[in-house]
Amino acid sequence: MKLLAFETATEACSVALHVDGQVLERFEVAPRRHAELSLPWAEQLLAEAGVARSQLDGIALSRGPGAFTGVRLAIAIAQGIALALDRPLLPVSTLQTLALRAPADAPRVLASIDARMGEIYAARYLRDAEGGLLLDGQEVLVAPEAYALPDDASAWSAVGTGLGALEGVLAARLAGRLPTQDPAALPHAADVLKIAVPMLARGEGIAPERVQPAYLRDNVALTLVEQQALRDSKR
Repeated sequence: MKLLAFETATEACSVALHVDGQVLERFEVAPRRHAELSLPWAEQLLAEAGVARSQLDGIALSRGPGAFTGVRLAIAIAQGIALALDRPLLPVSTLQTLALRAPADAPRVLASIDARMGEIYAARYLRDAEGGLLLDGQEVLVAPEAYALPDDASAWSAVGTGLGALEGVLAARLAGRLPTQDPAALPHAADVLKIAVPMLARGEGIAPERVQPAYLRDNVALTLVEQQALRDSKR
């Protein structure tokens, strides 16, 4: 199986290629350079592996939530390649992809991304018997001071920039429940492949025109009044 993956939903940009069990990846924290890097990296990986575009079985992508422009870019690139090759798309959650940055033996994972504007994207995952991560509840957009974990005594491994949003409100609030934290963790295209390869094997690819972004937020910017209110709330 040969599968190409794009992850551009955060400040990190990454492209990965799966070729019959082997994975090659390019990854860089490169704000505002995603459009510049993504396609050249894809061509480099294909050349390095000796794989032609026509040999690809599908295209995977991180569908959000995350930065609007980054999510749209991954969808546009993946759609373009998939349409040209008549191949299926494998869209996967950015938060689930991020959750794979947690320790492999962590039974419960909280993944969060700084959504700016005083909010975070967050989701909980439970480890299944095969080692995969199952969504527990829903992906949400919420203020970090309002996010709550289930009311039990379980410890959670936490990953993602949402932990440091608004001066670390979430990490401080849940400190007793989060013995393992990685606030610098960012999603990788190689982890997109960990989810997408089994999806393709199960026949879960979709037509390129059917892919839908997961924005979770309807507005992309705060008004001047909202910005001032947010600044006042931090004082």
